[in-house]
Amino acid sequence: MPNSSSLTQFLLLAFADRRELQLLHFWLFLAISLAALLANGLILSAVACDHHLHTPMGFFLLNLSLTDLGCICTTVPKAMHNSLWDTTTISYMGCAAQLFFFLFFITAEFYLLTIMCYDRYVAICKPLHYETLLGSRACAHMAAAAWATAFLNALMHTASTFSLPLCQGNALGQFFCEIPPILKLSCSHSGYLREIWLFVVSCSLAFGCFVFIVFSYVQIFRVVLRIPSQQGQHKAFSTCLPHLAMVSLFISTGLFTYLKPPSISSPSLDLALSVLYLVVPPTLNPLIYSLRNQEIKDALRKIITGCFSEAINSPSSACYGHN
Repeated sequence: MPNSSSLTQFLLLAFADRRELQLLHFWLFLAISLAALLANGLILSAVACDHHLHTPMGFFLLNLSLTDLGCICTTVPKAMHNSLWDTTTISYMGCAAQLFFFLFFITAEFYLLTIMCYDRYVAICKPLHYETLLGSRACAHMAAAAWATAFLNALMHTASTFSLPLCQGNALGQFFCEIPPILKLSCSHSGYLREIWLFVVSCSLAFGCFVFIVFSYVQIFRVVLRIPSQQGQHKAFSTCLPHLAMVSLFISTGLFTYLKPPSISSPSLDLALSVLYLVVPPTLNPLIYSLRNQEIKDALRKIITGCFSEAINSPSSACYGHN
């Protein structure tokens, strides 16, 4: 078996053996990727162009769309390339880069969802202190902390994982580079334990965020249910339900992917869960938010209307959103 010093590439798991199914997977990934890119691009344009969305929630939603785009662009293009060209290889350095950016964007997304929960908590439970607690400087500091923490987390895990000696072959058994499949190739017990400890620390931070989210929504629902008018309750729920749906989708798919019992684990199930975990949330997040948030729907309508107007009046001109 080759060791880590002689490894130049890894073998990823193919979606199918038949050429027709490989091409089908390519076209499905292409359609999903284009939908995710279009949806998140529209969200970015709406938040950037419409001054009504220059709010803390709009700022965090813009950051969230960037993480969604990062998640899609980190893993899906390589899977599409392998399906199209009937190959399963990824270079050693390419695998390390993919693992780093995957961890970076997925961790940043979870921290941003936690911050957005804090935004909803302050807006509903402490409305008189909203401008003080969530000013522009505070929002920038929280977003920067989320990105910086995600960067350090990704850097530590990537450095720790790829410092392990690998002597169990180079087949990962997954369609992208992920920590558990790489750890299975390791022949260093001490290095394996070091990565496990890092994983425990990361899980502890994630669990703390999860507890904060649950506590915040318990307080939010207590306050909302005490609002006397149904219209007030509906308005409050309309600002919270999109975020709650995004958090539930992200956490449920992630937890089931990593904490499912070994007895029900199989390559095909792991493959399907990974697709569900990586591809579905970035695609559905913009849809969930745009359907439940009237300001975003209005901004998107203005952008799309402006694009059509520009195309009809001057087909060669660029398409810009109008306030």
